[in-house]
Amino acid sequence: MLVVLGAACAGVLVEAFVPRKARFLSQVVLSLASLATAFGGVVYVATQLTSRGDGKAFGTVAAEGSVAVDGPAVFAWGLILLIAIFGVMLFAERRLEGGVSAFAGQAAALPGTSDERRVSERGLEHTEVYPLLLFAVGGMLLFAAASDLLTLFVGLEVLSLPLYLLCGLARRRRLLSQEAALKYFLLGAFSSGFLLYGIALVYGYAGTVTYAGISEAIANTPGDRGLLLLGIGLLAVGLFFKVGAAPFQAWTPDVYQGAPTPVTAFMAAATKVAAFVALLRLFDVAFGAERWSWLPVFWVVALLTMVLGAVLAIAQTDVKRMLAYSSIAHTGFLVTGILGTGAVVTGDQITTTTAVLFYLVTYGFVTLGAFAVLTLVRDDAGEVSTLAGWAGLGQRSPLVAGVFALFLLSLAGLPLTAGFTGKWVVFAAAMTADAWPVVVTAVLTSALAAFFYIRVIVVMYFAQPRGEGPTVAVPGFLTTATIAVAVAATVALGVVPGPVLDLAAHAGEFIR
Repeated sequence: MLVVLGAACAGVLVEAFVPRKARFLSQVVLSLASLATAFGGVVYVATQLTSRGDGKAFGTVAAEGSVAVDGPAVFAWGLILLIAIFGVMLFAERRLEGGVSAFAGQAAALPGTSDERRVSERGLEHTEVYPLLLFAVGGMLLFAAASDLLTLFVGLEVLSLPLYLLCGLARRRRLLSQEAALKYFLLGAFSSGFLLYGIALVYGYAGTVTYAGISEAIANTPGDRGLLLLGIGLLAVGLFFKVGAAPFQAWTPDVYQGAPTPVTAFMAAATKVAAFVALLRLFDVAFGAERWSWLPVFWVVALLTMVLGAVLAIAQTDVKRMLAYSSIAHTGFLVTGILGTGAVVTGDQITTTTAVLFYLVTYGFVTLGAFAVLTLVRDDAGEVSTLAGWAGLGQRSPLVAGVFALFLLSLAGLPLTAGFTGKWVVFAAAMTADAWPVVVTAVLTSALAAFFYIRVIVVMYFAQPRGEGPTVAVPGFLTTATIAVAVAATVALGVVPGPVLDLAAHAGEFIR
């Protein structure tokens, strides 16, 4: 975490003192080197975790009790850093835009003005996006490991503020991008307000902000719990907004559509990892003793999120918006996995923590690959995201269409793909808590979701193209490598999920 945040600060110095011509290479090398170094450090930390209690958990609580360095946190760190490495690679792609990146040359230039044209003609670009990405990654690492409410809030803001800026820096369709950034910022500010009110109320009840202290207060303080329940509700609102769960999902389609596609890819994959690990830790460790109060709410949120995401995705004619609603539906599947929290697990049954961590791995790589492919389909105005614009892609580029079809089938949950095993483990975890009505609904919504995934495949292979049909740009090495790794992960996690599943299981439970 310190390596990433230190590199982010160094990136700011690069912007201040390094000549413009050398900034791009300096920022890319600095970002990749720091993320790779941090990943190596995470692997080392993972080998040094000590067993706690009866061996179900590993690690320790550091930084005066504010950061938990345990198995789930280390697993999430490694996954976030891997996604961030590929995110930097997508950020650094310059071949698709004729020698510049997907980011605006000058954010202050008004769209359509002579200033913007002058900046574009000079081939300028925002290299500040790399330190912004590193700050967001640092916030995600802190968010996933937060062991008290104040650290949780600090991590949330550190990861969110850079993302608000990154969403508004698209080179193409600037107004849409800026509108998305503004919506994301305003709704994010509201959710932060709910989170802060929740923290204040829980502190008023427990007299402490540490997860362990809150858990102890709940266990030892009988009587009226109105203040606690209201605080839990407000905290849930703030975190449900961050993961895009219904009824707080309204920002997701607009932001996914308006943000530069490399930012959407990074944000969709990495933010969900950090937010779900933070959500699971808070409700399992701090509010675990009160689970019978909040679990019914999670049942409703899971049902509503899955149904809303799947139904609204059917009506979408834009591929990015369709993937956004798909993301909402997958959030519902992840919430379904959380329903197994506190259930008695015997033998080889899958725990909630293991299921959620494994699902995040599968979803992260598939989503990253899907958005990476989306950057390749273009016309004179840039990326083509309308569904009609993808007609005939299978004839123009069978390889690109085939790879995108693989990602869609994985998102639909087809057997022998990562999506199938991911859904299977979260459904299995939910069944340990007898949440079969939610699991049945999840299976039905999966079948419903298959319709809009397959519809895209039908359009690519069987619809007649408009005019000359879609154009597929030849990507550079960085984007090609990202897509290749995503394809390999999608197939490997579907055919041989055992090693990653064992790794998630070996992470153990959250320390308390």
